[in-house]
Parts: sequence; C-alpha cells; structure tokens
Amino acid sequence: MAGIRDKVGTDKRRLPHVSRRSILVGATAAGGLAIAWTLWPRDYQPNLTAAKGEHVFNAFLKIGDDGHIAMVVPQCEMGQGVTTLLPQIMADELGADWRTIAVETAPISPLYTNTLLVDEDSATFMPRSLVPDFVADVRGWARREWAVRHAVMLTANSSSVRMFEAPCREAAAQARALLMMAAARRWDADWESCDTQDGFVIHGKKKLRFAELAAAAALLEPPAEPVYRASSADPLYGKELTRLDLPAKIDGSANYAGDIRLPDMVFAAIRQGPLGATRLKSIDRKAGMKSPGLLHIVEHERWLATVARNWWAANQALDRFAPVFETAGAPISSSRIDKSLKAALKADGYRMRQNGDVAGAMEGRTKIAAHYAVAPALHAPIETRTATAAPDGTRLRVWVATQAPAQCRDAIARATGLSESSVTLFPMMAGGSFDACLDHSAAVQAAIIALRINRPVQLAWSRAEEIMRDIPRAPARAKMTATLNAAGGIDALVARIAVPPSTHEFRDRLFGNTPPDVAQRAAAGSPDAVAVEGAIGAYDIPHFAVDHCPADIGLPTGRWRGNADSYTAFFTECFVDELAARANSDPLSYRMAMLGQSPLLARCLLTATSLGGWEGGVTGTAQGLACHSMRGSHIALMATARPSESGLQVEQLVAVVDAGRLVNPAIARQQVEGGLIFGLAAAVGATTDYKGGIATARKLAQLGLPRLSQSPQILIEFVESDRDPGGLGEIGVPVVAPAIANAMAAATGRRTRRLPLSARPA
Repeated sequence: MAGIRDKVGTDKRRLPHVSRRSILVGATAAGGLAIAWTLWPRDYQPNLTAAKGEHVFNAFLKIGDDGHIAMVVPQCEMGQGVTTLLPQIMADELGADWRTIAVETAPISPLYTNTLLVDEDSATFMPRSLVPDFVADVRGWARREWAVRHAVMLTANSSSVRMFEAPCREAAAQARALLMMAAARRWDADWESCDTQDGFVIHGKKKLRFAELAAAAALLEPPAEPVYRASSADPLYGKELTRLDLPAKIDGSANYAGDIRLPDMVFAAIRQGPLGATRLKSIDRKAGMKSPGLLHIVEHERWLATVARNWWAANQALDRFAPVFETAGAPISSSRIDKSLKAALKADGYRMRQNGDVAGAMEGRTKIAAHYAVAPALHAPIETRTATAAPDGTRLRVWVATQAPAQCRDAIARATGLSESSVTLFPMMAGGSFDACLDHSAAVQAAIIALRINRPVQLAWSRAEEIMRDIPRAPARAKMTATLNAAGGIDALVARIAVPPSTHEFRDRLFGNTPPDVAQRAAAGSPDAVAVEGAIGAYDIPHFAVDHCPADIGLPTGRWRGNADSYTAFFTECFVDELAARANSDPLSYRMAMLGQSPLLARCLLTATSLGGWEGGVTGTAQGLACHSMRGSHIALMATARPSESGLQVEQLVAVVDAGRLVNPAIARQQVEGGLIFGLAAAVGATTDYKGGIATARKLAQLGLPRLSQSPQILIEFVESDRDPGGLGEIGVPVVAPAIANAMAAATGRRTRRLPLSARPA
C-alpha cells in the first residue's frame, strides 16, 4: 500500500449572526496570543444609496414614502431563487405586504461577508500556517476577521439561506420595531403592544401604513436586542410565493450582463490559446485589418480581442487574424491526465480522515477492492462569459455576473492599475453558473479592452471559447478497499482518491489573482481536505480512512456544483452496492444496517424506496439506490434505468429530501429537480477530451448532455422538518450517477465504474 503522510483536518465552527444595524468586528486573544490587525475593533455602517423619498433602516432594508420596501440581497442570483428566498424571510418577519417588495443587489461591504462558508470551507480561505495549530480558536477568528476585512461575499456551497436567514430576520425585526415605535409615539401607546400585518402597524383597531411611518422610524434607535414577531396566522415563510425574478425573465425585461446598452458602446470577441502557460506569439495583421466592420484590436500577452459595432463582426475578424499561441511545457491531453491520476493513486497520499484501527482491522483479512474514475466536468451554462465595461474619466464601471464581487473588483483593479475605489462594479444576475462565475477572466478582459480603446465595450465569449477555456471540476480516480465481517457487513474501508488539490488552485486564483496555469503548478502535490469531502458519507463503519493522493494533471481545475461530493458519492455508493451484492444482501438493507447514527438519512432512504416500489435490487429489476448528506441536508434517490436502442435510458428518479425548514417549497423543488437533471448530465456527459492543450468539444451538442426526450419522470418528496434550513442547490447532484450506475448493474449484471457511464472501462 502506498504511504500515508500527515493528517489534515478542517475547522468547522460556525460564526454567530451578523449584528443589527452594523457589524462590530472585535479583536480577541487566546492563550495570551494577540494578532495585530491594526485598529480593531472596527465599526462598519451600511453603504446603501437611498433614492428620493427612500429611507435606510439597516444594511438589508429600505422603505419608501410610497410604500415600497427595498430588500437588499448580498448573494448572486443565478437561478437558485435567492432574490425571492431572502426577501420572503424578511417580509415574513417584518409583517410586510408581499406586493410591495422590491429587490436590490447589495453593494460591496464587509457587512455581507459569508462567514458560514468561510468556516465550513476553511481550507479555501486562509492557509492553516497563519497561526499555530495549538491556538485553533485564534486561527478560526483570524480567518473570519480576514474574510470580513476583505468583504468575502461569496455565493457558493448552498449557503445563501443557511448564512443569511438569521441576519435577514434580525434586520427585519429591527425595522419592524422602529416602525412600531414611530406608530406608538403617534398613538401615545407602548410600542411593544403594537404588531404588524400586511404592511401596516396595528394597535387594536388603529393602523398606520409603513409608508406613513418610514421617515420618522428610520431616525429612531432600535432596541438593543431584536424583538421577533410572534407567529402569524398567515405566514409568508413556507408559502409557495411566485418568484420575484420570474415575471421579468418571462417577458424578457430581466437584465443580464449581455443586455447592458450604453451610449457609444461597441462589442468585443476574444481568442485565447491552449490551457497552460500560453502566450500570444503572432497574428496575421494584414489579413485581419481587412475584416469588415473592425474598429480596434487589443493584443494581450495571453489573448487577442477584436472590437466592432456588433459581436458577429468582431468574432469573424478573429478568424482572419488567425492568432498563433505558444505553450510552455507538455500540452494537456486526456491521456496525460489519466496517466497522472493513475500514478498519483499508486504514490504516497495524505490521510485526511480516519476512524478506528484500519491497518489492524485489515491485517490478515481478505481485501475487496475496486477502481473508479470520473472525467473532468464542465460548467456549460446557457450564458457564456460576458462583461460590459465603460471608462468614466479616471474611473471604470463594470457590469458582470459574479459570485465574489469584492474579489472581482480587486482583480479588475490589479489588472488595470486602478485603485479599488476607482472601479464601480454592478453585479448582475447570472444565466446559469454552477460556480463558473467565481472566475473573473471576462470582467478583467473587458476592463482592459475598454481602457485601451477608451469607450464602453461589451465582451462575450463564444460558445467554443467558453468550452475550451472553462476551468472544470477536477477528474479523479479512486481505489476503494474493504474487509467484511462475518455477517458480510463492512468492517474496514479505505478510500484512496487521486485528484488535483483544486481548493488551493481556486484560492490562489480568487484571492491572489494568479493565472490558472501558475496556480495549478503552485498547488501541485498539496494535500486538500475539500478535494475528498463526502467520501464514506454518513455510514457508521467501525474502521475507515480517506486518503488524498494529490495529482498533477497539468489541467487547471476549480469549483463546480456539488464539488467533491459529486465524485466521492459515486465512489462510495457504487462500492457499497458491490459489497452488498458480494454479501448476497439487499442494497437497501445493507445501507440501513450502517445508518444507525444517521436517522434522518435512513428515513429518506426508507421513504424513497417505499414511494418508488423497491423490488430488492436483484438482477433484472433495473432499480438502483444512492443516498448522501451534505450542507445540512439529506437525500435518498431511487433510479430506474436500463439500456435501450438509443443508449442509456433513465426512466424514473424518486428522491426524498430532508432539508430542514423550507422557506419556499416551490423553489426547493426547483432546486432539487435542477440538481437531479444536472447530476444526470454529469452521469452521461458534461465533459470533453483534451488534445494539444485544447478541449476537443466546441458546441453544447458535443458534450453529451441529456435531451428533453431523455429526461426521466421525477418524483420529489420533502420530509417535514423544523430543523434549521439545509442547503438545496447541490444536494440533488451527487446521488444521480451512482443510483443510475447501480440500476444499470441490476438491469444488465455488468458494473460500470467510470463517469460518464458511456465512457470506456476504467
């Protein structure tokens, strides 16, 4: 067995809620160790802009004299419904009339820092070496302080509601108290005896509209502690309210980055070379300058952009310029990636998790092993990377969809030489992202082009450019090894996973503005706990270990919907099925025997099999199971799939989810259903080969994505719960591929251990 190096853990403590009208960031010390953060504590005030007749109550709420209530959302709307969910939480607590709610995107501010994500995904945000291990509390504090100071407003990890439910509810409670205070002064009453309902403050038979009270209320001081609204007879929380972004998306009035139109604006297209350490070597200037409609060209050491009065003319001109690129080192290829993963799996690894005495439990016992592999997974959003930039004297305005606005602004400032205060960022809705909008290349490129030509410009990547330059979820290989007890159950299990340390690459790109190839080389060989997250799952196994074998594949990799769970669940759930078959056990019973410590997941599994009509998983049933827990949510999936004349046919997916309280059940269903379809895409395609450093696919049709006719019947059931909300955006993704693979094994008697399922054997 390959060697094991140092164990690396993660700190997953949760930060308390954000303060009421501002956030006080206090310096603390542990064990006599003090960290100098210069002039801490610091008091951050809301930096919202109020229109005429509009009054700022706190960082999340403004109320107008006309009765509208502007609710400020600090997360990127990319289809997950966050611009409805957070306002719904606030409107419920405020006692507002839903018809008066408007939504604004939050400005960049430390007040909106996603501290929950920073805590859960600590390896992403600060090196553990910042402070010594023995002062874990200080390390966690320093990480959060750093994140607040840098306004890390990330939208990721299904964290929007989990992070901002409490701050939004608190902000609404404070605004409600102020409105009741203002009304009580008019009535000469005790404000705490007042209430709110449907946009009115009420006291007995008296009532006043929020609009009449807003100006006076905004000047008052809120109570020291939030006073929450008593339970309502008709609460907004939990209702299937229509999404606030839906009407504009239906009638086409919703604005994305590509919809921005400015006076004197032109359009740009771009051509970038192979992935890796690539430089622009030459262009055919003579032929290119004859392109119809061409206005400008912008040459950069890593790319060439053409500018015209319409995008099509700009993109056509790129072909005439025929840019030639040169790449240092061996070019990226699928064969090189596979060889690197195989080599890493055989080499030393890092033990990231361990329980019990694995070596002792396996010694002298018959070992059962299986190898699995997954290909790189592309984001493939409908909207290709797009950004609009406009010079304004010594300033620059940029419109772009981003999941990290402060870091996007910083990247633009560094690339252009401007100060951060000279860059005004307008975060836009994303036409799909799946974490692609954590990359800010298009925004930086648009800014550079705009400053070079000194006029507003809109840059859009072509679909081919989007696919070729996408930074995919990492490919991975795994060796799963187990020994069984006398009853056939798992006694010991080792999951060795060869995968690049994507977290470190991502961190260097996002916070250090490091080019992808440089970040990839710098991270090579590093242990990454997040890269093997989700392995083993929730199963109660006496002895287990998870090893990360860092692979240097040359291909830059990044975050993707479901992240590591999207492949670790495939490894675990397929292997558990194989072990159940070896033990001549029903896959359902085999799993249930290991879920004694996970009753919520066990309930999901029993309910899913009951709804789906589970037949025992014997050969010929074409049914497969998978279950998984992540981000505070639990899911069990039963798939029915079989081969057909046209290939793999998935007939039905039955999912049962326990995600705690549901703010809006309709949106929750949309998220799980979307996750299941996304997981189906990863099971059958969503990938490309690489040759000569370039993705071989150029169009969506070449990615093997499922068509509408191939989409299965989907049944989703939610378990009623009063737990705190869990994540919903990703929970549907990890279970689809293993459930389908297990169903195909039951249908055919043959096991597929590689994703996509149509790929060559592992």
